[in-house]
Amino acid sequence: MSMKVLVTGSEGYIGAVLAPFLLEQGFDVTGLDTGFYRDGWLYTPRHTTLPRCLCKDIRDVTPADLEGFEAVVHLAELSNDPLAQRDPAVTFRINHQGTVHLARQCRAAGVPRFVYTSSCSVYGLGTGDLKDETSAPNPQTAYAECKVLVERDVGAMASPQFTPTFLRNATAYGPSPRMRFDLVLNNLAGLAWTAREIRMTSDGTPWRPLVHVEDIARAIAATLRAPREAVQGQVMNVGDSQANYQIRDIAEIVSRAFPGCTVSFGRPDPDTRSYRVSFEKIRRILPEFRCAHDAASGAEELARLFRRIDLSPETFAFRAFTRLKQLDYLSRTRQIDGECRWADPHREAA
Repeated sequence: MSMKVLVTGSEGYIGAVLAPFLLEQGFDVTGLDTGFYRDGWLYTPRHTTLPRCLCKDIRDVTPADLEGFEAVVHLAELSNDPLAQRDPAVTFRINHQGTVHLARQCRAAGVPRFVYTSSCSVYGLGTGDLKDETSAPNPQTAYAECKVLVERDVGAMASPQFTPTFLRNATAYGPSPRMRFDLVLNNLAGLAWTAREIRMTSDGTPWRPLVHVEDIARAIAATLRAPREAVQGQVMNVGDSQANYQIRDIAEIVSRAFPGCTVSFGRPDPDTRSYRVSFEKIRRILPEFRCAHDAASGAEELARLFRRIDLSPETFAFRAFTRLKQLDYLSRTRQIDGECRWADPHREAA
């Protein structure tokens, strides 16, 4: 019998790829999402919708919502550094406290597995050494701080009945119907296609590890299939040790996938985030997991997609494909309130 899995954030950038992938792998998948990014739909894949999806905020989930599930994969948070810095206090209430609340409801409902998508951004400011799971976190933003706190607090809930696992994803890239153009490789590819120019405002020296969105899905599936004792309380970086790049290298790789695109660089970046990461642990614990993509193949894949859908500058710049733009829009138009909850339209009309 297939494992019953709830995917939170199922209508987001990763979720729109993960949920169909898990279905194809034989999992019985239900989604949960607030719907903040439904305005954005870049292309139509083979599988467009889940058979079941709950429209709900993770802060409001109860044990009754979780009955019968054998695993929860938790993606639904405010999803990047600029968005989290928009209001750090709200970020902590959603990303940290909301996630801890969800984990407690899972434990109360008897859900045995909880897979949390953390981030390599917890390493923040690194030195020349590769960071691994034993390295001390050095978060530089509210987003990364929340990841560290969730790992600590949900990790403390582990028991013979409850198995949390923490997957620290590298910076994602690659096509998704719910596209994000605020991720570095995706953004540079969009610029290369629409402007035929990548004009960097920084010198591009910071380091970032990258991982394709489909490889994140593969890592999650492998975690769900692994024996519980193998992943109990484990923190694992998700990516490939060969996929640590300087931003300037990513720009050059992308430019080669888009003939005629020029690249220029600016001054040193005041952004202090720079880190290189080791991904050897996940290869040991989940021997079936291997990344199937690299930056070059990912950039070429995006070039083929943009050509097929005839990506326009207007679509590339559309607010729903940039998390901060979309949340600012929903806030400015009073569709969500200061706590990132859907506003009551009847109250507004009154």
